[in-house]
Amino acid sequence: MTDKISKDDVIDIDTADEPVRRTFLKTTGLTALGAYVGMSIPFEGNLMALAQGMSEEDIMASKDGLILMSDRPLNAETPAHLLDSDVTPYEHFFVRNNGLVPDHALDMDAEGWTLTIDGEVDTPLELSLANLKEQFEVITQRLVLECGGNGRAYYNPGASGNQWTTGAVGCAEWTGVRLSDVLNAAGVKDSAVYTAHYGNDPHLSGDPEKDAISRGAPIEKAMAEGSMIAWEMNGEPIPAVHGFPLRVVIPGYPGSASQKFLTRIWLRDQVHDGAKMTGYSYRVPAYPIAPGTEVPEEDMVILTEMPVKSLITYPQSGTQTPTGQATEVRGHAWAGNGDVAAMDVSIDFGQTWIKATLESAKNKFTWQRFRADVTLPQAGYYEVWARATDLNGVEQPPVVPGWNPRGYGNNMQHRIAMIAT
Repeated sequence: MTDKISKDDVIDIDTADEPVRRTFLKTTGLTALGAYVGMSIPFEGNLMALAQGMSEEDIMASKDGLILMSDRPLNAETPAHLLDSDVTPYEHFFVRNNGLVPDHALDMDAEGWTLTIDGEVDTPLELSLANLKEQFEVITQRLVLECGGNGRAYYNPGASGNQWTTGAVGCAEWTGVRLSDVLNAAGVKDSAVYTAHYGNDPHLSGDPEKDAISRGAPIEKAMAEGSMIAWEMNGEPIPAVHGFPLRVVIPGYPGSASQKFLTRIWLRDQVHDGAKMTGYSYRVPAYPIAPGTEVPEEDMVILTEMPVKSLITYPQSGTQTPTGQATEVRGHAWAGNGDVAAMDVSIDFGQTWIKATLESAKNKFTWQRFRADVTLPQAGYYEVWARATDLNGVEQPPVVPGWNPRGYGNNMQHRIAMIAT
């Protein structure tokens, strides 16, 4: 139980100057404030945003309903029913880190920030945020970001890493510039084959010589539709935990390719071999293997395009509904290669399927809303299964797909329980 705080111990945040107010909210936090006032704070996320100088602990206080997977690094997933919005709000957007959140991000301080473009280019560039906003066309795109290990918890035998179930995914509106425009301004040489992304998030060890993560993408993907450099998320500066002040967004690829706290894009004449690019990191076997098989590192290939997938966001699993009454089932579908072609649901364990309506995509690499009415014929336990089909006719499988050592790319059909009464 939290001890009640004396009024003498608490500053007046209404009259305190800004530095003191930020320090109070950063170090004392909402737990202490809630204990003082003796009740919950409904709009606590907004209050924390005003604080700016967040601690990593306070980041979770500004989220709503997320499940903490690890605190070092900070990782948290979102229950499916909290992902019902077409645009995922900050408070429901999953958290995935490989290192620590840098102090400049916690303080929301972008003064002096620059982005370097170098390597296999004709003219290396050093661009400020103002340069990016003034020299290139500004765009806004609704794009899905999904951790490559989303669904890892369902592999058997288990795979190492955070045991994500279904909630390491979100779809936000990102504002920034086309990555291709920036790279073209530097002049991409014919020798460029891969990008290498760098941020300034500290390594967990604290060693400044080590990168927490440095991944990239084939030059063709970097230059393709959708790939961008973003400074806003849902119309606001990118929040600290999501990469303030700048990140690259490589849609359709695992979220690890979308480097946060972006400081440099190095164009290379070979496949990038930075931190988390080699060994078993974000790699899958080059051929099918039996579950639990040891695979030589040289037989692992980089995970690039994410598979077609869907998620039921309404109703919440375990919901009761009257027998014989139509109930709406809805959710989202997305695919690493672009739009989804079809969506179906089943209430009889996949024996028969009900065609769902599927909304068109706002832009490529967003998720698409699906809806279907289901009627449970008699009292009892039911499961609603969801199956998306991509533009190439590839469907989600009913079971976990090919096992791999790190549990990447699980796109098995999502299912929820419903009880007919």
